[in-house]
Amino acid sequence: MDPIRNPYAPGAGQRPPELAGRDRELDQFDVVLERIAKGRPERSLVLTGLRGVGKTVLLNALRSQAIGRLWGTGKIEARPDQTLRRPVAAALHMAVRELAPRHRDPERIDYVLSVIKAFALRDAATGPASKSAPRWQPGIDVPAARGRADSGDIEIDLTELFTDAASIGTDLGVGIALFVDEMQDVPMTDLSALCAACHELSQTGAPLIIVGAGLPHLPTLLSSSKSYSERLFRYHRIDRLDRSAADLALTAPAERESVNFTVDALDALFDAADGYPYFIQAYGKVAWDAAPASPITAEDVKVAAPEAEAELAVGFFGSRYERATPAEREYMHAMALLGDGPVATAEVATSLGRRPSSLSPARDSLIKKGLVYAAERGSVAFTVPHFGHFLRSQPG
Repeated sequence: MDPIRNPYAPGAGQRPPELAGRDRELDQFDVVLERIAKGRPERSLVLTGLRGVGKTVLLNALRSQAIGRLWGTGKIEARPDQTLRRPVAAALHMAVRELAPRHRDPERIDYVLSVIKAFALRDAATGPASKSAPRWQPGIDVPAARGRADSGDIEIDLTELFTDAASIGTDLGVGIALFVDEMQDVPMTDLSALCAACHELSQTGAPLIIVGAGLPHLPTLLSSSKSYSERLFRYHRIDRLDRSAADLALTAPAERESVNFTVDALDALFDAADGYPYFIQAYGKVAWDAAPASPITAEDVKVAAPEAEAELAVGFFGSRYERATPAEREYMHAMALLGDGPVATAEVATSLGRRPSSLSPARDSLIKKGLVYAAERGSVAFTVPHFGHFLRSQPG
């Protein structure tokens, strides 16, 4: 088997050769784009799921759909230590630049760019005129607007910014889509403002939507920031693939290279990958390289599996484990010994012989690092599939 022709692509956010099992989400988003372009009311979207289920890949695929319909698009990856001002400004700048060549009024484009620049430069604490304000400048070659999206109140400013940016889409009969990856890391104040801005736009019918992706507790965070967020977004839970989709993810790219799998090989690969798209790519890649010829057999999978497991242990699991402090690792090991699903925080404390309150700092830090999430009140779960199994193989 020629390793150069190996079609499988295990990587963070890297699109697999066959985007299997996501037709429903893609089809529904086509409807959303068409409805908004026709002035029909629609909600913004939120994708949630564990690490490795393909949220970022799907987010990028949805963005490609919007671009294909000539929408303006921009994408950001949220970080817990960064406010939304600069990344949102950069993303909307990109979206407006995509639409500008088709717009007949350059002055209108310049005005919206000036509002984006004002939004980006406005420091909520010190104001744009302060000597202590940062010297950073966005790459926008027009003067910043005055009195628009520069109040310093992120909720007011986001609403004004989105309204003005959306007007460009209205002029062209399309829309603007802002894609937000790792949305659970948006600071709570900014998350609340984002919900408020989306709520205002939904009432006016402005053609701008948010498409977010994040960990399973993202809906809870949104609900905490604004109670009406439950009705503001359309939620899609992105989960592991069923057997037919998992098989398609393996067989379709292989068949394009005139390579096949035996049924036993597909059985073994599904058992190993458990339907998780990232794992499917990882095991598929090593099975291809291990096979001497087509068809790929169960024996090839058996020979290759240790290499995939070793790579996952270092890159997928180990890199996350290394980010944890000794106290956080102790907490995670206790979780792993209690099972692979959500576990009660009280049980974790009991297993460690500690008071629950004494473990709160470790738990909260793990949540902030994206290693665990609050599955429901009083319980926690790993954000990474099979992480419990990995931890049980590590020294405590």
